[in-house]
Amino acid sequence: MHRPALLLSALLTGSLVPALSWAQDSAPTPEEIVEDWMASGHADAMAEAFRHWDDEGEIPGACATCHSTTGFADYIGSPMTTVGVIDHPVPTGELIQCTACHDPAAAALTTVTFPSGAAVSLGSGAAVCAVCHQGRASGEAVETAVAGIGDDEVSDQLRFINAHYSAAAATLLGTDAGGGYEYPGQTYAGRFAHVPDLDDCAGCHGPHDTAIEIADCTTCHAGVEGSRAIRTTTTDLDGDGDTAEGIASEIQTLHEHLHEMIRLYAETVAEAAILYAPDSFPYYFTDLDGDGEAGPEETIRDNAYASWTPRLLRAAYNYQFIAKDGGAHAHNPHYAAQLLIDGLNDLGSALPQSPEGSFTRP
Repeated sequence: MHRPALLLSALLTGSLVPALSWAQDSAPTPEEIVEDWMASGHADAMAEAFRHWDDEGEIPGACATCHSTTGFADYIGSPMTTVGVIDHPVPTGELIQCTACHDPAAAALTTVTFPSGAAVSLGSGAAVCAVCHQGRASGEAVETAVAGIGDDEVSDQLRFINAHYSAAAATLLGTDAGGGYEYPGQTYAGRFAHVPDLDDCAGCHGPHDTAIEIADCTTCHAGVEGSRAIRTTTTDLDGDGDTAEGIASEIQTLHEHLHEMIRLYAETVAEAAILYAPDSFPYYFTDLDGDGEAGPEETIRDNAYASWTPRLLRAAYNYQFIAKDGGAHAHNPHYAAQLLIDGLNDLGSALPQSPEGSFTRP
C-alpha cells in the first residue's frame, strides 16, 4: 500500500497533475493537503471499503473503479462503456489517493453517466466525485425487475435491489439522474440548486478531507451548529406540527414512518415479517421472531427476505437509497421527501386500514 510519505513526495516534486480547483483563502501546503487527506474516508486503510477483498487478493472489475486508485484511473481513462465497471480485476492494497482525482483524464471529465443511463454534465471537479458517489442502481432497475408482476403479488423472481453506499451525486441531481424509484404520475425535483460557490461537491466539502465547514453556511443560516439544523422549507412535511426543526429531522421522521409501513405491509399483505439490518448484506431479512430486531441468527444470507412484491420492493429500495446517503437532507431534501412520502402513500393504499399520518409532499 502506498504510504502518505510517497504522496507527499509527489506533491513536493510537482508530479501530480492538478485536476480540480477550489476557491481558498490561501493555497494549502503539501503537508496540509496530506494531513487533510489522511483524515478522510479515502485514506482509511482499515475500512471495509478497502479490506473487503483481502482474502481474494484482488478487487473485481465491478468494484475496483471506486475501491482503488488504479481501478479509478483505468475507468476514467477508458470508454466507460459499462457504468462504474472495468473489464479486469486489480490487486488489493490501495486507497483513493492523490493520483486518482489528479489524473489527467480526471481534469478533462465533465459529464458522468449514471446507472439509470442518464448522462449529466457536471463540470470539472464535481464530475470526478460523481463517478463513485452515484450508487450502483436506479429506479429504472427496480421498474424493470417488477415488470409484468402484480403490485401485491409475491414473486420468487424478485430480489432486493441495493442502491449501494453514498449515492450523494444521484441524490443531488434528483430526477435528472433517476437514482430513486419515481412513482408513475408524480413529478420529482431535479438538481438541488444552492447559492453560488456552494453548489457542487467541493463547495461544501473540503476537497481533501471531505469535511463540511459549517461556517460557510452561517452567512445565510445564522446560528446553526450543523447542517442538520438547516431548514429549507416552511412546509410541515412530516405532519408533526414542528416547522422550526431542521429539514433533516423532517426527513428522518418520514424515513422512520416508511420503515414501519414496510414492516406493516410485509406482515399484512406479503404475509411474511421483514426486518432491516443496515450493516448486513442484503439488508432485508425474514423476521423470524417477529420482534423487529435484527439478531445474529437472522442476518445471514440464507435468511434473506424472499417474499417480495413489486410494491414492497419499490418502497424498500427508496428506504435504502435515503438510508445510505447520510447527507440527503443537504444534497436534495425535496427529492428525498418526495421518494419517502410516495412510498408511504403507495404502501398505505394496499393496506386494509392505513395508519394515520398527514404528510405534505414538497
